[in-house]
This record gives sequence, C-alpha cells and structure tokens, in this order.
Amino acid sequence: MKAIRIDAPGGPEVMRYVDISVAEPGPGEVRVRHTAIAVNFIDTYHRSGLYPLPMPAGLGIEAAGVVEATGAGVEGLQAGDRVVYMLFQPGAYASHRIVPASALVKLPDDISDRQAAALWMKACTVEALVERCARVKAGDRVLVPAAAGGVGLLLCQWLKSVGATVIGTVGSPEKAALAREAGADHVLDYADVPLKVRELTGGHGVDHVLDGVGKSTFESSLDSLKRRGLMVSFGNASGPVGAVDFTILVRKGSLFATRPSVADYYGTPEDVALGTAAVFQKIRSNVLRAHIGQTFPLAEAERCHRALEARETVGSSLLIP
Repeated sequence: MKAIRIDAPGGPEVMRYVDISVAEPGPGEVRVRHTAIAVNFIDTYHRSGLYPLPMPAGLGIEAAGVVEATGAGVEGLQAGDRVVYMLFQPGAYASHRIVPASALVKLPDDISDRQAAALWMKACTVEALVERCARVKAGDRVLVPAAAGGVGLLLCQWLKSVGATVIGTVGSPEKAALAREAGADHVLDYADVPLKVRELTGGHGVDHVLDGVGKSTFESSLDSLKRRGLMVSFGNASGPVGAVDFTILVRKGSLFATRPSVADYYGTPEDVALGTAAVFQKIRSNVLRAHIGQTFPLAEAERCHRALEARETVGSSLLIP
C-alpha cells in the first residue's frame, strides 16, 4: 500500500509518500481500500504539532472506500460494501487502512464515495454545531466566518434549512458568490465585521457565532454577538486563540462561549446513530450538497496542504489514491 507518513512535526515538507505492507484485519477489524480521502484542517494541526502525535505518524481521519476483508467477529459488513468513516486516530492518508468495524458506516447507493468523503466529517461537525451545540432555531441570526470553506458552506446550507438568518464573511468576490449560493443572506469581507453586523441586525448583534477561523477572528466574533449571545469557536484555521481573560465575556455582554470537538458529540453509538441519521436526511433532501473544489493525487498531499493553509482552496479538498 501507499501512505503518507511524517517522522517529526513541521510544515508540509515533512510529509513522505512511502510503501507500507498491507495488513490483515484482526478481530473486530476491517481492511478498507480507500477510493477518496478527505482533507480537513485538523490534518494540518496534526502535521504541525499543534495537536501532538506519537512519531512516526500517519495523517488524515476521514475517508470513503470499499471493504476488502473482515476480521473475526465482524457482523453486518462484507467484502464489496461501500463505507465511510471518521476515526480520530490519524492514518487515512493511505491507499488501504485497517479500521475498527464499529467506526464504519455503510453508504447507501444514492451517495457516491467522493460525495461521502467530501461531506462526512464536515457534515457531522455541522450537525453537532447547529443542532446539539448552539441549538439554532428558526429566526436566529448566525455569523459564520470563512463561509466559503468546506465547513462554512455546509453551515450556510444547514442553517438556512432550519430558518436562521446567515451572515457570512469571506475573503474574495468569488468566495462571496459561493457563500450566497449556499444560502448566506448577507456576505461581508473581513473589514469592520462587528460594525457591519450591528447595521444588519438593528444594533443588536447576532445570536450565535460559529467560528472555525480562530485567532484572527476571535475578537471581532465576540464583538458581533448580542447580549448573552453564544460564541462557538470550533477551529484554528488562523492559529489557536490562546490564553483568554475570562472576564472578557462579561465586558462584552455576559456572553457564553464554548470550544467543542466533534469527537465529544459522536462519542457513543447512540450519538453516532442520532447524528448520522440527521446527516443522511439532509443529504437526501438536497440540503447538504458537496462542493468539491479541488482534488489531488495522494502523492501530492504536500501541495494540497500548502494550498489549504494559504486559503487558496474552496469547498472540500480530496486526496485520491
């Protein structure tokens, strides 16, 4: 099999494209031949050392593919089944992978491998953020920084489906068009965001901010909230927020703030069943639509990461073995 491995944390140049032996699945395990591998910003955190890994390490936590072999005790899966997974132990940047059977979700015929890989973790993240973290309801006003990114576009789609008013921020006219197409009611550039948000909301501010950017937007996101509004900081695309004086929340209007992880919303079989049922429903009803902005051969993972970190990508990025 082919795989991406790193021996030490660092920039995109630390990724090596190597040959690794294909293993046989053990009890409760499945060998999956990947057909499409998702690229998520968390992959850059693992690679850089922001989220430390034992070395040497693989990268990637999400992929779609075909079951090749099953280990002892595996039920409900057989060779030839199409599956998707997110697994919070990195290693998906590979042509094949041994995966716990419990992590795999069988794909219905009407959802393609590439569609599933482009959507799965991002869609599950969006479900958790909108439905179970912020609990957004019809009429709520929500600010989405980086509204044209892979998660941002899905957030716009899901939020509109529940009747929210969506305000997105983007970095270019091309990305503004994508955000509007996804359902954003208002699209702003990154200059003077709190002032523009106040103008759009009659001076009140938004009910929620769903912010995957991190450091560079943290203060403006807080300043865009209404009194007792909720700040959901779920990503670090511009770097981690860092140390925060907790009294900032009271100074800015008795705000609420949380830093969620999708792993804690999909941590039990019951959570997974609840979340994935909602995701499949949104895909089938055409609420969630995969926007695959770019694909790269697995061997060119370094080029993919450079484009991602330079904010040159739109929508979802895939690696193809």
